[in-house]
Amino acid sequence: MRTATTVEASGGDWRETVEFVVEAEKLGLDDCWVAEAWGSDAPSALGYLAARTGRIRLGSGVIQVGTRSPVAIAQAALTLHDMSQGRFLLGLGPSGPQVIEGLHGVPFARPLTRLRETIEVVRAACAGERIAYDGETVAIPLPGGEGRPMRLSATPVPDLPVFVAALSPRMLELTGRVADGWLGTSFVPEGADAYLAHLDTGLRAAGRDRSAIEVCQGAEVAFAADEADQAAMVDARRPGIAFSLGGMGTAQRNFYFDAYRRQGWGERADAVRAAWQGGDRAGAAALVTDEMVLGTTLVGTEERVAARLRDWAAAGVGTVRLYPAGETLDERLTTLARAVELARAAG
Repeated sequence: MRTATTVEASGGDWRETVEFVVEAEKLGLDDCWVAEAWGSDAPSALGYLAARTGRIRLGSGVIQVGTRSPVAIAQAALTLHDMSQGRFLLGLGPSGPQVIEGLHGVPFARPLTRLRETIEVVRAACAGERIAYDGETVAIPLPGGEGRPMRLSATPVPDLPVFVAALSPRMLELTGRVADGWLGTSFVPEGADAYLAHLDTGLRAAGRDRSAIEVCQGAEVAFAADEADQAAMVDARRPGIAFSLGGMGTAQRNFYFDAYRRQGWGERADAVRAAWQGGDRAGAAALVTDEMVLGTTLVGTEERVAARLRDWAAAGVGTVRLYPAGETLDERLTTLARAVELARAAG
């Protein structure tokens, strides 16, 4: 199993983040994704990391479609491909209405169409084609304007890898149709069919099979000394899952909540969300079960984490994206080093 991690350029000491990535590369980590969300942008950080590393693949995890024009995304991708000497992975995702509309002032309507059309334009631009696209959410050149179709002056990269962050069934089908990789989260091996069935539908529609796409799933990893320590770790993580179920997205649209429901936690997810939205944060956290925490994380004794990594590999995960716990840089790197070893042994 291949290994990856995700970092952000905001919300902490950037120098420490860079040191973490540099040391992670020395530990043998395969990929590093840079998150964007509502903090720092990803391309700026990726350009810096490209200069400080030499082997690890670097990906945007993810650039949010709608915050930039498709050609601006292609320009950033080609620039980062060149800066990293071919190590860049373009990760794209639809985000959600709170960020797209609430922060960027861009309509979230038709996210599936916008993502598909953006990928088509990005691929044309990266291939060195003259860009002319008449879509439902993207029109280049601007209709009725003075512009004419152009091509980028950058060196073409027709095979630049495109990964899609997706949770909903239709987004997963699109990922199977058009992407080189899938970036997932909130994943439980026992409920993998809730994701993979839709991914496979898209793959079949495109005449492809599972070997054509890289399945990359992420989870926090932390090692407990014993069962009592594991129980304490589980308790500490209940509020985070409660926030995902009740506080992420908007009151009408929460893709994480939907993902938990599809994997078999419908009634429990409903109860957690209702408590959170009713203002009872502590009550919402208390409703999160041990199974929900342990199912969606790689937390526990070393034996348990090793077993869960084998479960992930058996479920079809080819790359595990590790979020190592720890108060200090050394603690996080120690956790990451052990997790990388266990992932390699998992299959």
